[in-house]
Amino acid sequence: MNRTDVEFNAEGTTLRGWLYRPAGDGPVPGVVMAHGFSAVKEMYLDSFAEVFAGAGLAALVFDNRNFGASDGDPRYEIDPWAQVRDYRHAITYLQTLPGIDRDRIGVWGSSYSGGHALVLGAIDKRIKAVVSQVPLINGFRNVQRLVRSDFLPGLRATLDADREARFAGKEPGMIPVVAEDPLAPSALPTPDSWQWFTETGSTRAPSWRNEVTLRTLEMLMEYDPSSYIDRVSPTPLLMVVAAGDVLTPSDLAFEAYGQAREPKKLVVLPGGHFGAYTGPDFDLSSGAARDWLVQHLNG
Repeated sequence: MNRTDVEFNAEGTTLRGWLYRPAGDGPVPGVVMAHGFSAVKEMYLDSFAEVFAGAGLAALVFDNRNFGASDGDPRYEIDPWAQVRDYRHAITYLQTLPGIDRDRIGVWGSSYSGGHALVLGAIDKRIKAVVSQVPLINGFRNVQRLVRSDFLPGLRATLDADREARFAGKEPGMIPVVAEDPLAPSALPTPDSWQWFTETGSTRAPSWRNEVTLRTLEMLMEYDPSSYIDRVSPTPLLMVVAAGDVLTPSDLAFEAYGQAREPKKLVVLPGGHFGAYTGPDFDLSSGAARDWLVQHLNG
């Protein structure tokens, strides 16, 4: 396999990433991949792409707009619908490349982008296979599980104040992605989030920043991938759920999987949310995704 740096135009914003091509000749299937909440491609997406390329798939990995190597402003803001549209631009770009079979394209997403994969499978029927790993299912319900109920009014007041400040011409307010104290203000207030982001950021991804705009949380609470899941069919759907997931709670994912229609498959990892990226759970998550994509893109 080989990896090259690539960039493409997403209706005026340049997105950058890597293209992995498998060894051999002839048109090959492809899979489009981006990361979850605030993460950048160096945070183990290369590991998944290498597995997929080793199985004969081209893999297009890109940084979400406003993050990492990609352009976009305001920096460190996550607009889920802009990210969904960027996946669609990435599919179009991949379809134009020589050596890619434009009719055999899949999508892979994890965590926040795992939710995007569900939406994409429903709305973009160019996609022939979907992998949704430890996905965000419903933004508001997820926030209700992460934020104490007595803290929610204060969060809403902060978001309202930020909206007024932006209206007055001020820069968007920011909030840490993670904090060592799970009761301190942060977007992802779980101990495993603090550990994974700080360790992975320091060892693999120096471009990662521990902040997002406050408006990011407002848009998170507006976003509901679960309302699309019954429309993914007849596109084949694989959901990879971590039994011990407390960040995107596993029971929400199991409930959503029950609403999905065939063809579908569920793979359950024994560990927590971030185990999907490393260690023995990575072998399970990447192997299941590889087999699903190969089965349905090579068929």
